[in-house]
Amino acid sequence: MNETELSSFPLLTTERILLRQLEESDAGEIFFLRSDTNVNRYIDRPKAKSVEDAMEFINKINSGIKVNKWFYWAASLKGDSKLIGTVCLWNFSEDKKAAEIGYELNPAFQGKGYMNEVLKEVIEFGFNKLKIYKIDAYTHKDNVKSTNLLLKNNFKLDAERKDKENENNIIFTLRRG
Repeated sequence: MNETELSSFPLLTTERILLRQLEESDAGEIFFLRSDTNVNRYIDRPKAKSVEDAMEFINKINSGIKVNKWFYWAASLKGDSKLIGTVCLWNFSEDKKAAEIGYELNPAFQGKGYMNEVLKEVIEFGFNKLKIYKIDAYTHKDNVKSTNLLLKNNFKLDAERKDKENENNIIFTLRRG
């Protein structure tokens, strides 16, 4: 992105998490994340109906990565390749200076600080490697856990802006520096 194109997909690590590219072997976990009622309670997207739907999604994501459309990481615990969640930077502005962040985590792994570690690393990557200056996050107004995670990571509620696609979403913004 920007002037510096990345030659390969960026692996990122935190103290406990490896962020890597999605693989076909992640299809079962992607199916779970994209079909589970708990995970999707606040997300406005069609639910996956089969593992084949998950495979199509993985292929779509990896095709978009190849053309620098987005960055989409599978999160797994270090030492265990099983996907526990995902995080992405996407919806880049035309000038590639702003992006949106999105994330999801298997409920069995929530409340342990994993996504907080992940967001810090992805935010650092966006600001320092991609040189973007602003990251937006859209979350449902009733999703208290997501709101708290964003606030903990210094995102500010952007009360002036409204989500044109989902009136129940609120928008948070984080600016570099």
